[in-house]
Amino acid sequence: MKTIVCIKYVPDTSEAEVKVNPDGKTVDNSRFSYDINDADNYAVEESVLIKEDKGGEVDVVSIGPKQSDVMIRMALAKGCDRAKRIEDERIADHDPLMVAKVLAGAIKGEKFDLIMTGCYSNDDGHMSTGVALAEELGVNHASMVKKVEVLDGKVKAHRELEGGLMEVVELELPAVLTIQTGINEPRYAPIRGIRQAQKKELSVAGLDDLSIDPAEVGAEASQVVLENLYIPEVESAAEFIEGEPDEKAEKLASILVKGGLV
Repeated sequence: MKTIVCIKYVPDTSEAEVKVNPDGKTVDNSRFSYDINDADNYAVEESVLIKEDKGGEVDVVSIGPKQSDVMIRMALAKGCDRAKRIEDERIADHDPLMVAKVLAGAIKGEKFDLIMTGCYSNDDGHMSTGVALAEELGVNHASMVKKVEVLDGKVKAHRELEGGLMEVVELELPAVLTIQTGINEPRYAPIRGIRQAQKKELSVAGLDDLSIDPAEVGAEASQVVLENLYIPEVESAAEFIEGEPDEKAEKLASILVKGGLV
């Protein structure tokens, strides 16, 4: 069983103030910390679980700078076998279709049964890279997957739909699955695994190495144009009503009447 898992190096903005640079198209990331995309972490765990159950191997593919090697090594420490990192400034990485083309270029020629990605990224949140990757490779896909069952030549994917509904589909292998958070409990990398990860293969490639024409994945080819970034203005705020139940009811009624809501 050969699985390929695609992971992304993203900023953690939960505790850092986000400031837009004067150019209006980038943010000040000097105080950001970076790590693996949350949904991708679950995809890594699911890939390793399948390897432990069915045997085989797991490869990691990622687009990112050298700093992301630490994140990739951590995936290797958890049980993945080898990794490939693509780094090239000519990639229009704000466009999920361009990213999918590059990932497909790195994967084409490889024999695989499953490809797993996170269902969305914490930074861009397009929720489309994995599906676009399946289209580029010409294989089946299922998105927002909350449970995976590997069968003989097939995979059964339980997909999360709106309203808490689940859809169960069977796909012929090879296939691409985009993994939803909560599908499993991601493990911590053991000390032994971290040491072993330093010896595992991590190759680095650019567009030229992958025989990808930069004109096909660059900004000029992209149909996504970044015009301006801005911090949304706060137009309203929550008001907490204090007091006894009768007092709160009277205050609430007064607010609704003044606001023309009743």
